[in-house]
Amino acid sequence: MEKSSSNHISRRDFIKLVTAAVGAVIVTGIGIPTIGYLISPALRKQDTEAWIPLGLLEKLPIGVPTYFSFTRKEVNGWENTVTSYGAFAVRKDTTNVLVLSNICTHLGCHVTWHPDVQQYISPCHNGHFDINGNVTFGPPPRPLDEFLTKIDGGNLTILFPPYRRS
Repeated sequence: MEKSSSNHISRRDFIKLVTAAVGAVIVTGIGIPTIGYLISPALRKQDTEAWIPLGLLEKLPIGVPTYFSFTRKEVNGWENTVTSYGAFAVRKDTTNVLVLSNICTHLGCHVTWHPDVQQYISPCHNGHFDINGNVTFGPPPRPLDEFLTKIDGGNLTILFPPYRRS
């Protein structure tokens, strides 16, 4: 018997074609969402700025640095990191307040307020800062970083991250 014309496809070739088409649909249906899931964390924009509430301004004593701590959660892909930060708030008068980071500008150690000498002191290399965060002694190359502040309804809030003073 003669073979039929070339317009007809054999059963075997038809099954191969249908199997390849169904496989392509399945791979596309599963593959595209999977690729999207894998690369989407890298495409998300991180919110780096945030207003952090510190509490009522009237509770801060005038002229005495008060320590505050807060945490920030950072998401890097699927990794969640919670980091603790600190700040010293100094109320200058009834409406003005200065909020400084507690991170030394030399090596990143945490400074503490020493009321006996009226200075912030870094334990790493004995860096000293005055009440306004200016370097008075030691190796720190610049003053302590400062947070922008906002007083709303008597509540003190700071803008994270602090800005670099020079």
